Amino acid sequence: MNVLVTGGAGFIGSHIVDALVERNHTVTVIDSLDPAAHDGPPEWMNPNATWRLGPASGEARSADVAEEATWDGALEGIDAVCHQAAKVGLGVDLTDAPAYAINNDLGTARMLAAMSASGWGGRIVLASSMVVYGEGRYACPDHGIVAPLPRRSDDLDADRWEPRCPTCRRELTTGLVPEDAAIDPRNVYAATKAHQEHLCGAASAELGTVTTALRYHNVYGPRMPRDTPYAGVASIFRSQLANGRPPQVFEDGGQRRDFVHVSDVAAANIAALERPVPYAGALNVASGHPFTLLDMARTMAAEDGRGLEPTVVGGYRIGDVRHVTADANLARSVLGFEAQVQPADGLAAFVHEPLRRPPAR
Repeated sequence: MNVLVTGGAGFIGSHIVDALVERNHTVTVIDSLDPAAHDGPPEWMNPNATWRLGPASGEARSADVAEEATWDGALEGIDAVCHQAAKVGLGVDLTDAPAYAINNDLGTARMLAAMSASGWGGRIVLASSMVVYGEGRYACPDHGIVAPLPRRSDDLDADRWEPRCPTCRRELTTGLVPEDAAIDPRNVYAATKAHQEHLCGAASAELGTVTTALRYHNVYGPRMPRDTPYAGVASIFRSQLANGRPPQVFEDGGQRRDFVHVSDVAAANIAALERPVPYAGALNVASGHPFTLLDMARTMAAEDGRGLEPTVVGGYRIGDVRHVTADANLARSVLGFEAQVQPADGLAAFVHEPLRRPPAR
């Protein structure tokens, strides 16, 4: 199979490229080498893939998926597109909103427009995210499954962390969120990931394409970016430990997440690309073994071995959510995918694994 991987120089994309090459697929990569994430071409570029990179590599051609020129001829001979290119993370504040919209929304729209113009009709595997759900699955003893209201700063300032029932204000119990849960993006990044899913879905009838949207939960592993506000919490804790500082945990540390190793995420992409009949719809990609952020920080600090006990510092990010953990059964049923790396093992190993060099400031 000839596969085009957008964002293939990045953290997750590069692992997908390696997995595709290992399985003897023909791989072409487009990556802009966004300076917010890269300080140049990464050292892990697979020599058996064809690379088209951004200006940091010295190339004159555009490799930015949001630029129309990037797509000129890019789909010729391509059987499937693995669309990983995106601006990720919560960012700094709303001044980041245009960059998220350009990279994620416009980049996907340019891709779909190029598919339409060229008559391309292969399969798309889209990197989506658990952030589209907003808060996870909650139940009220009296009102059943409910969607809690957005978290309020007055509650958070008073250390009232747990969402409550929007009807009776009782404390809720948490569960695993399935793919048919209503989406409720609660920050700019989340909104753009939902937009990507909707754009691909809206285009499917005209293009004759099928999109499998893989909703990644909290991905970690080697090649994560370091020392950037766009990195995930695993990278932030890893960087703090590397700098001889104890992990700093927001709120009370009780936030629950599902941490999935990047090798498992790559395997899920391979399974979606190689499925004889492509699956149309969204699938959670998760380990199935939730952790609290404090337990995660303790696991990593214990492996570090220098007695850097995590510090619960309170505080919060208003666009963040309290709990979101996945029901992983549908991906198991549809793709035969089941995560192989247990978070306790993977997070301990991650303490010793290399991170991506910090981008230039």
